[in-house]
Amino acid sequence: MPTDLLEIVTSCFRADLFKGKVVLVSGASSGIGLELGRGFARLGGEVIATGSNADKLKAAASHPDNRGVRFVHLDVRDTRAITAFAASIPTLDVLINAAGIGRGEAEHTEEVFLEVIDVNLNSVMRLCIAFREHLKRSVGCIINISSMLSYLVEPEVPAYTASKTGLLGLTRALAHAYGPDHVRVNTISPGYHKTAMTEPLWSQPKSHDLIANHSALKRWGVTEDLVGTALFLASPAAAFVTGVDIPVDGGYVVGNTIR
Repeated sequence: MPTDLLEIVTSCFRADLFKGKVVLVSGASSGIGLELGRGFARLGGEVIATGSNADKLKAAASHPDNRGVRFVHLDVRDTRAITAFAASIPTLDVLINAAGIGRGEAEHTEEVFLEVIDVNLNSVMRLCIAFREHLKRSVGCIINISSMLSYLVEPEVPAYTASKTGLLGLTRALAHAYGPDHVRVNTISPGYHKTAMTEPLWSQPKSHDLIANHSALKRWGVTEDLVGTALFLASPAAAFVTGVDIPVDGGYVVGNTIR
């Protein structure tokens, strides 16, 4: 019997589902991106995980849980580096755009606002442009990682909110732009999942319980909760699914805020 959550999730799919397929995940040295990479690797995928933090990449590469994942340094703000990187990869079947940052109230300054937009939204378009022909040849797909803040208001993080909301519009536009080439483009919107970014909330009992109790399932999400949705969207089972967003938030967004 499976002993860990990722094993349980991946056991729902054929073990060789992505054998011979190349999967690229940006922002995958830790957190959600890394977990998604692990999931595809467990089903036979050749996974390339990119990140911009050399220390995180080194730590991830040495971790035994990350066997089957190749870690590569890539700054998603650097168009020239992305173009060169794309030229070095002969084929690609799945592109997952998971790179993302949040800067809190500093996002109310122009410099930080533009920085967050560049990483969270502009980088997605850079990678899609760079790998469009790869995906056309392989009849591949794109999965963009958005956020429940595409649907909710968080005044402290205007850039994060704007970038993730914009990602839904970009996904819909690219689904139609790339559709004639049979390249599907979809989005996953995580809710409150336990990651390093959300640790200030889940590490404190008051905020942890407040958020958990607002969800329909009365708990926080974990990164493994997102893997099954990504595997489905990249599989033949989703062959006629494009231009949509799937929230994976435990029912948080549709919850009644009046208590």
